[in-house]
Formats: sequence, structure tokens, C-alpha cells
Amino acid sequence: MSPITYVSVVVPMLNEAEHVDGLIADIAAQDFAGRIEVVVADGGSSDDSMQRLQTAAARHDTPVEVVENPSRWVSQGLNTCIRRARGDLIVRLDCHSRYPRDYIRRCVLVAEETGASAVGGIVVPEGSTPTERAVACAMDSPFGGIGWMRGSSHDVRRDSDILTYGAFLPEAFARVGLFDETLLRNQDDEFTLRLRRAGGRVVLDSTIRVHYIPRGSLWDVARQYFQYGFWKVAVIRKHRCIPSARSAVPPLFVMSLLILAPAAAFLPVARWLVAAETSLYAFLAATFGAATIRRRREPWRLLPRVIMVFPAFHIPYGLGILRASFGAKAMGVASIRVDSESSVATDSPLETSPP
Repeated sequence: MSPITYVSVVVPMLNEAEHVDGLIADIAAQDFAGRIEVVVADGGSSDDSMQRLQTAAARHDTPVEVVENPSRWVSQGLNTCIRRARGDLIVRLDCHSRYPRDYIRRCVLVAEETGASAVGGIVVPEGSTPTERAVACAMDSPFGGIGWMRGSSHDVRRDSDILTYGAFLPEAFARVGLFDETLLRNQDDEFTLRLRRAGGRVVLDSTIRVHYIPRGSLWDVARQYFQYGFWKVAVIRKHRCIPSARSAVPPLFVMSLLILAPAAAFLPVARWLVAAETSLYAFLAATFGAATIRRRREPWRLLPRVIMVFPAFHIPYGLGILRASFGAKAMGVASIRVDSESSVATDSPLETSPP
């Protein structure tokens, strides 16, 4: 394919005053030799995000075009940015993540070498508070959902059904259209599924790395994953297929508990099954939690927090799928309580790599 010399960076944003300085600093530090334009879709930030964005852009001599996103939804914000983008490659970034200085260059390199319609990398979760670090440990584990490439001792490049954020050739959007604006969450899943079904190639390369900052409380994590599960059903209904078998595990786990727990009051076999299932889950949580703590060289006192994070992933995710499947309309906005900030905050990597 022709060399990529012009990159468009697109970013949805809402109330990201704590993170916008780092975002602009990372963009300014990129070692890509070509031209970079930055388009930010602001959902009407009520903090000083816009002021800090403009100050950081001036300080780093990085021009930023800001467009309005009155809906506050990620998909609408991304689509508005994409319509403005003029680059040979469109790179989606997120305020909640940090990017090595070779991030854009590596995205360009993989796109040029593979000709893939969409490329992306692996997520390296990092936190500063104890809860953020515990969530990062849980995420960075096969039991949590995104640690499945960590065991390799060499770089991995492979076709994938998922991407975190991603970098896209314009032909990808010309081929299948933009992100689905009816989806509050999981628009990445749905887009890559649609792209692959249309013959587009999606490539994941482990040399491309994103440093992700997780949510800072278990409540925020649980709410986030409930939304991911809830809106996963919308994708399943639209395409009449389950994107991956791993998506079915959390709802099956939750459903089994909902059935067995009441039955345990009357049936000894149900009590035995509940005890066996929860014991196995606790054993897996402790085992994988200990493994990721050791690998990441975190203090062992963090292990109880890490163990608590796993059910904050799995149970809300499973409940979200069950709620959307049996108790609400997955395409409706009023059927789930979502505050304005969470509805536009860029989705975490676990949206595209569910547990």
C-alpha cells in the first residue's frame, strides 16, 4: 500500500480535566515523521477540560480542532471527528490512557506492512491509588480478560476479532460505514465485527502498547461492566451471533448462581453445587490474582483487593447481559441509568476483551 504520511488523531472527551494534559503531551511527543492532525469531540464538559486542552495545545505547539458532541455518546463523537479527518490513517485515542512516543509510528508501520483495514495493540493497565492498581492487576490477567498475550516471550502479530481503540484506514469506514450511533457501549466490538464480515482485516500487534488508567472505585468498575454486558446484547441482536464464546461465560455463571442459591435452601445437591462453584471461583481468583501480582511486582497486601475486583468485573457484566436479554430493551436509553459523564468516557479495553 502507499506510505502513510498523514495521520488523523480522533478523541471523544467529556470532563477529562485530570487527563487531558497527559494526552496532549503524549501526542506532541510522538516520533512519527509525518503530519498529525488532532480532532477532539467535546460532549459539553462542565469542568475546565476545554481550558486545559487549549493551554496544553499551546504549550506543546500542537494544534487541536474541537468539535461539539451534544449527544455525549462516544459513537457520535467519534463519527463527527471521522467526518472531519483528512489523514491516511485515523487513530482513535482516549483521555484515560497514556501512549508511548512510538505509538502512532507503530500503528502506521503495522498498517503499511499488513494492509489491514484496522490495527491495534495490547493494553497495559496502570494505576496510582491502591484500588486503581488492584483493578489494573485484575485486568492484566487471563481471568480478568486482557492478559492472554502476556505469556509470550516474543512479539505477536495476529488477526483478531477485537481491538482496543484502534487505528483505521479510511477505506474501512467507506466499506462498512461509521460507528453505530445507537450503541452507548460496545461500538468497537460491533464495528470490527461488521468490518470482518465485509472482508476487512483486523490485526493486533503486541509491539503497539496502550497504558490504560482504570476506574478508581469498585462501584465505578461495576457500573462500567454492567453497561458493557447490557449493550453487548444489542450487538448480538443486531448481528444474530455471539461475537466470542468468552462473552457467554459471565452470564452463565451469574444465571447458575441465581438458580442454585434459592434452591440451596431446599435441595442438598444445590447447596453442594453452590459451594463447589463459589469455591472454584475463589480459587481461580486467588490463583490468577497472585500470579499477576507476582508478575507485576506489586505488594502482596494488594491481593485481597485484586480478588474483590474479579467479581466486580464478572457479576455486573453477566447481570447486564441478563437484564438486556430478559428485562429491558437493549437499544433503549431509558432502560438503564447512565449519568452524562459515563456515557461519553471512552470505553475501557475490557469492552473489547470481556472476561
